[in-house]
Amino acid sequence: MKQITSVQNPYIKSLLQLQEKAKVRRQTGTFLIEGKREIELALKGGYQLETILFVEEIMSIHEIESLKISSVEKIEISKEVYQKLAYRDTTEGLLAVAKTKSLALADLKLSENPLLIIAEAIEKPGNVGAILRTADAANVDAVIIANPKSDLYNPNVVRSSVGCLFTNQIATATTEEVIAFLKKNNINFYSATLQNSTSYHTQDYTQPTALVVGTEATGLSQAWRDHATQNIIIPMQGEIDSMNVSVAAAILLFEAKRQRGFSI
Repeated sequence: MKQITSVQNPYIKSLLQLQEKAKVRRQTGTFLIEGKREIELALKGGYQLETILFVEEIMSIHEIESLKISSVEKIEISKEVYQKLAYRDTTEGLLAVAKTKSLALADLKLSENPLLIIAEAIEKPGNVGAILRTADAANVDAVIIANPKSDLYNPNVVRSSVGCLFTNQIATATTEEVIAFLKKNNINFYSATLQNSTSYHTQDYTQPTALVVGTEATGLSQAWRDHATQNIIIPMQGEIDSMNVSVAAAILLFEAKRQRGFSI
């Protein structure tokens, strides 16, 4: 079995580039995953692994074999190499190089009565990750990122989503393309915005529905406000007029789930 102990190894340097640069991830069609749970979720979500890297002192080869990935190349690395590559200290000494998946709207498989969350131009990877976690909790049909500002395979998205990058159907496209997709599929969409809005809980989300959220700084673009089935607002009782986008997404999604009969 191959072993790498030096952080100066050319392959390790290429993995660091993969971590740091979206351009490299796009060119190679690969990205890094760290942690056993995340890798297991990626496998369950249909992601293909190219290579497993592990620290024998932390994660034995026998434990790795339990992942049932016998055909994947395995490389033993030193703790020093692992610490150079890993974003977290608690990921069991395990990393994987995985192939990215298509994020095309046409590849989404929707149910007869879909529920979607759409986020426009979200810049912070942590917010993207939090939305993915919320989407997994609500078991939505898909997450669509309109006018993406952050690479979905950014290690901070992978980390902050705690593996929910792999448990959701995800697509990215321009705002215009997403609106056209929704109209073509007869999906009502409700845009969370301050302008010309009605309280979110007054609307019916039991039919095919997409809930649309934007950034706290600029909100949604005009197209979402102009074409929405209805603009909606979460009433604020304090001094500010908006909340974190992932929190807003959670409130809207679980109102839709409540209307659709979800109960504890």
